Amino acid sequence: MPSLNLVPASTNDYRRLAEKRLPRNLFDYIDGGAYGETTLRANTQDLATLRLHQRVMHDVSKIDTSTDLFGESLNIPLGLAPIGLAGMMARRAEVQAVRAAEKAGIPFCLSTVSICSLEEVAKAATKPFWFQLYMMRDRGYVRGLLERAKAAGCKTLVFTVDLAVVGARYRDIRNGLAGGLGPMGKIRAALEYPTHPAWAIDVGVNGKPHTFGNLADFVPTAQSISDFKAWVDAQFDPSCTWKDIEWLRGVWDGNLIIKGILSPKDAVAAVKTGADGIVVSNHGGRQLDGVSSTINMTSKIRDAVGERTNIIMDGGIRSGQDIVKAIASGAQTVLIGRPWIWALAARGEMGLNGLLKTFKAEMDVCMALTGITKINQINHEILDLD
Repeated sequence: MPSLNLVPASTNDYRRLAEKRLPRNLFDYIDGGAYGETTLRANTQDLATLRLHQRVMHDVSKIDTSTDLFGESLNIPLGLAPIGLAGMMARRAEVQAVRAAEKAGIPFCLSTVSICSLEEVAKAATKPFWFQLYMMRDRGYVRGLLERAKAAGCKTLVFTVDLAVVGARYRDIRNGLAGGLGPMGKIRAALEYPTHPAWAIDVGVNGKPHTFGNLADFVPTAQSISDFKAWVDAQFDPSCTWKDIEWLRGVWDGNLIIKGILSPKDAVAAVKTGADGIVVSNHGGRQLDGVSSTINMTSKIRDAVGERTNIIMDGGIRSGQDIVKAIASGAQTVLIGRPWIWALAARGEMGLNGLLKTFKAEMDVCMALTGITKINQINHEILDLD
């Protein structure tokens, strides 16, 4: 286990440092999954067991990890996924994240339930960032959010479709976060927070206000994160169907990515709605436990939709090697969630800058030792599938 005084060298190092720095309920909120966390483990384990095919005696003196997505150039085929409550893990985390993403030349996606608002992030950004949307019962609220996203300069909308109901996350139940902090949960939190003084100063004092920035206008009487969370849970619309995408298309004229696809049939349906991209995702193992890992479904979904839409994958990506494996399996780009918030929680913006440099360096080595120099050369032939 790395010392707090050592330079973290891997995603897992940042995770361990974040665990030391964060109060237990906040670390578990980020780190945990649904029920027995079988799918959470499968996401990383299935990537780890996927073998690469090493090749030698190729000219790999110049490695190019850049790619294009929606007409924009990315330095590496990677983006920062939307994370709710991110600003509780590090001071104004979403602002730090958008700056780090721009420095690395990759996209950042802001969650509907972020601590920092669209407007606050826009002030820190120098180019368009992505915005993630949950479909709420109140379509007027949804329309208002989209108008704010457009005003903030967002051109790409990520619509999450796998949260019709909220999965049971046992760690959150044990820590009192599920359903809001009750009296005992508040007592436990009050006793634990002072034992993490670095977090308490960085976030607890300097990171205020602690409310969902994008929802403040819609829940004016809320006094805490628990109040906002209760409102959000009640607002999720379990009646949403593919027909609602037609409505969404009518009010959003930018790029539309549908996130939460894990079935080839659903991928085909998403393409029929005119989605510009889909995210092969099981919500990081936080929703339906026992479903397949995303890496195991990516090639099947690619076979189902061909080149008719952009395929992005998230879930279990922990290194530059994992990015290469995902692209070889049919993805064009990947998203990371837990790694970027672990890095921010552990070492702030400097930590996230370091992690993204590590991902780039790992990709360079992986591509060179599989005998390829460009992203468009990555295919299933670099995997040992026998």
